[in-house]
Amino acid sequence: MKHIIDRFIKYVTIDTQSDADNSAFPSTEKQWDLANILVKDLEAIGMKDITLDDNCYIMATLPSNVDYDTPVIGFISHIDTSPDYTGTNVKPQIHENYDGTDIILNKEEKIILSPDYFEDLLLYKGQTIITTDGTTLLGADDKAGITEIISAMHYLIEHPEIKHGKIRIAFTPDEEVGKGAHLFDVDQFGADWAYTMDGSQIGELEYENFNAAGAKVTITGKIVHPGYAKGKMINSMLIANEFIAQLPRTEIPEKTEGYEGFFHLFEINGEVEKTELQYIIRDHDMQLFQKRKIDFQNAANVINAKHGNELISVDIQDQYFNMKEKIEPVMHIVDIAEEAMKAVGIKPLIKAIRGGTDGSQLSYKGLPCPNIFAGGHNFHGRYEYVPVESMQKAIEVIVKIAEITAEKAKK
Repeated sequence: MKHIIDRFIKYVTIDTQSDADNSAFPSTEKQWDLANILVKDLEAIGMKDITLDDNCYIMATLPSNVDYDTPVIGFISHIDTSPDYTGTNVKPQIHENYDGTDIILNKEEKIILSPDYFEDLLLYKGQTIITTDGTTLLGADDKAGITEIISAMHYLIEHPEIKHGKIRIAFTPDEEVGKGAHLFDVDQFGADWAYTMDGSQIGELEYENFNAAGAKVTITGKIVHPGYAKGKMINSMLIANEFIAQLPRTEIPEKTEGYEGFFHLFEINGEVEKTELQYIIRDHDMQLFQKRKIDFQNAANVINAKHGNELISVDIQDQYFNMKEKIEPVMHIVDIAEEAMKAVGIKPLIKAIRGGTDGSQLSYKGLPCPNIFAGGHNFHGRYEYVPVESMQKAIEVIVKIAEITAEKAKK
């Protein structure tokens, strides 16, 4: 497994954090740093038709090694890391033969990764776990996926006795800020279907995801000297509190699970004259999703009516939709992934994604694209970790999907 660890650490120590506030594409120049390295790595293992376009999309081909027609399949991961937590100066820590106790990430700052809080850790007793040093995210989302795809392609190249059809791979920028598939050229990619390697726990196989929108709430107040403010001052931060209180207190990420949707307030910037709230709105069910957007706007309407003034404005923008609608007509591609997992000794965990991936947008662009585990846990923060054995199994799944797809085409 040393080659997996070495490749993964090489990638996560390159800062590729994206920027939600930058409209450029990609949103950060540093994503090019990893992109250029990936091109060299793909060349080194013998991939063909390698391209890196002006928008930082990488594509490459592993040619078929059979003499009959097969579907062209693809595997996709993203190169950026979340803007929610720093990805600068990542210092991965390797913990061999994990014993099921607390992992000290940072002794000086008393930062501990504990199975008492993160119970999933106990699934990986006896395995090798890679963590952060407690001061950054790790970047397993989605550099674990990149590591797995490249490693699987390398394995197939080195083992020509494993028969497969044409395979296309791609690495995208800016997935974490919702733009990863915006400029993806599905026709150029040329696959019949693909899989994003962007899930979490080993065994995850997902073809449903949230319908998603982003919402910006702007509250306009009036500032007056506090000594003379009675009847004149309008404190926008207090109006913001009224708005927040209008939304259901139990329909937030930390109180929901499964198919339950939510309103998530993730950023506040405020002073007396102006306060801005940034929300994401999520639901798997389209009708409930549309209702959530209406309820969100109505919360502002109620407060504006109460104060007799247009204090609050709301801007809601759809981001992506549930890919279930596009995957169900081609469920054989999910069946192949499920068969591949079982063949390498993994129990498939077929579940809905409580989030979104490039695969949801790509599915609506004509490239059906379920999501497969990459192995990481606790994404977007200091407690992120990935078991190396999970990455190894993901590599085996990719190889087996390629093999099964070729076998089925021959029959």
